Amino acid sequence: MMARVPVIFTVNGREAAEFVEPDALLADILRDKLELTGTRIGCNQGTCGACSVLVDGELMLSCLIPAVRMEGKTVVTIEGVASNGELDPLQRAFAEGFATQCGFCTSGMIVAAKALLDSNPAPSRDDVVEAISGNICRCTGYEPIIDAVLAAADRRNAKSA
Repeated sequence: MMARVPVIFTVNGREAAEFVEPDALLADILRDKLELTGTRIGCNQGTCGACSVLVDGELMLSCLIPAVRMEGKTVVTIEGVASNGELDPLQRAFAEGFATQCGFCTSGMIVAAKALLDSNPAPSRDDVVEAISGNICRCTGYEPIIDAVLAAADRRNAKSA
């Protein structure tokens, strides 16, 4: 048995200090130790995007990242997208635009869309398609998701104007 390693990082604005196995994945720590189950495990191979999180603002697949690499990093999961008890415009746009059906991919889609809107506040439709291309949805046909991301961009821009 390998010795566990201490890892201290920030998750959704709160410090997390965990002892982890050297081969533990970030997704497992988020779900099993921190009980942040909005980060989904769909494929465990980095192909579906359901486990998408932001690490220091960069979109990453938590099923591929060793947890020990999180030392000193800042992680945002779907649970950290809302602020002050209010849904982010992106979350509201998904709900209002019926951009979710079964909901399994939704958290990863929203995190991927947040990464896009944080770096490109006025994306084109093609930008949105590219940004969510690493996330698989088997229910919606993607159009409601793309429309929701564009609506959220409009709301964010109107709010900041």
